[in-house]
Amino acid sequence: MPPLILIIEDEPTIADTLVYALKTEGFEPVWKTTGREALEELAGRSVALIVLDVGLPDVNGFELCKRIRAKWPVPVLFLTARTDEIDRIVGLEIGGDDYVTKPFSPREVCARVKAILRRGAMTPAGVEATAAAQMPARVEKPAGNPATASGDFFHDEERCEIRFHGQRLELTRYEYRLLRALLKRRGRVYSRDELMTQAWEDPGASLDRTVDAHIKTLRAKLRAAAGTHGNGDNDPIQTHRGLGYSLRDP
Repeated sequence: MPPLILIIEDEPTIADTLVYALKTEGFEPVWKTTGREALEELAGRSVALIVLDVGLPDVNGFELCKRIRAKWPVPVLFLTARTDEIDRIVGLEIGGDDYVTKPFSPREVCARVKAILRRGAMTPAGVEATAAAQMPARVEKPAGNPATASGDFFHDEERCEIRFHGQRLELTRYEYRLLRALLKRRGRVYSRDELMTQAWEDPGASLDRTVDAHIKTLRAKLRAAAGTHGNGDNDPIQTHRGLGYSLRDP
């Protein structure tokens, strides 16, 4: 059985294009025009992935994603006509696995769908595997050193947990992996390509802007944990223009 892809899109021309493209690539697309219809579909069938339009007639796509995430650990690819950076960040922060802005290439959507499914090792009969894919990957326990302290950070690799100023950070899997990479060698400048290689199972399926978006959400969580709202001097993550990112030395 081919993977079942749920398309939630109210514009028929866009939906028809996606249905045709996904069928051509061997998927089984199912099209719904509203959030209500989509929730009913999810309640009755196992879905490998959701292609979700942000601008639906009955509910905001971001809100619908939250409802879906509360019940079903299924990957979500956002379709949005919004190009504002904040919208892209919000989509990733609430649990979206990736996003594509309109107008888009059907081939690009199919490529991103394949990449997300590869990352989650998804099959139509194995949707339960998505639950594990939403959590930070388990890290092999370092011999004799499951936890390390570095300045204001405390990293428990066995639990995939990082604390900052004593506060446990609620991180997505990609935020965790990015911060874990930066913590390995504080002060070292990592290029976006290097960070993608360490944080993504399929680095070629992600873009520089995706790394930047996750860094922004990670910075916001670090500020909240530190209880500071000052300028960039309080930011432990440094941006090196044209080069990448580093974590300040303790």
